[in-house]
Amino acid sequence: MPRPPLAREKVLDAFEEILIAEGERAATLEATARAAGVSKGGLLYHFGSKEELEGGLLERLDHLTTLDLERMTAAEEGPVAYYVRTSVMEDDALDRALIAATRLAQGGSTRAGDILRETRRRWAETIRPHVRDSASLDLVMLVSDGLYFNNSLDVHGPERLVPRSHELADLIALVLKATA
Repeated sequence: MPRPPLAREKVLDAFEEILIAEGERAATLEATARAAGVSKGGLLYHFGSKEELEGGLLERLDHLTTLDLERMTAAEEGPVAYYVRTSVMEDDALDRALIAATRLAQGGSTRAGDILRETRRRWAETIRPHVRDSASLDLVMLVSDGLYFNNSLDVHGPERLVPRSHELADLIALVLKATA
């Protein structure tokens, strides 16, 4: 598949950043064009409406999720350990796309809510064969959700809400023991 044009990616990057930093209401076509350093006409060349821009962001999330699932499946440590470990955000492309899609869902986008649920379902289906039952799958998913949520609280506060290095390894070992 050919690489999308650079201007199109710049527009998506700018839209994503505005969503993350300021929320869905601030992510207008005008603000996105300005942040991307393109004219509104340049933005409209790639995305004919805000709905198309949102669709481009959600396609990005879907693509990044597919890449993550490939890494998860190939992970030497196994899908469960990979999923728990990578639930601690590192400000990578997938994290940013997830947060931006969440902002769209919070703003009322049913399409964003649908793709977020589908993303979670795809992760769960990849993990399911590696745990013993539904309760074990729930444990993996909820521990990961908690790590992801607490990581967002940990960013600027004095508390350490997310385990680091050996503590995270200990948590992963506990989850593996409980779900195998």
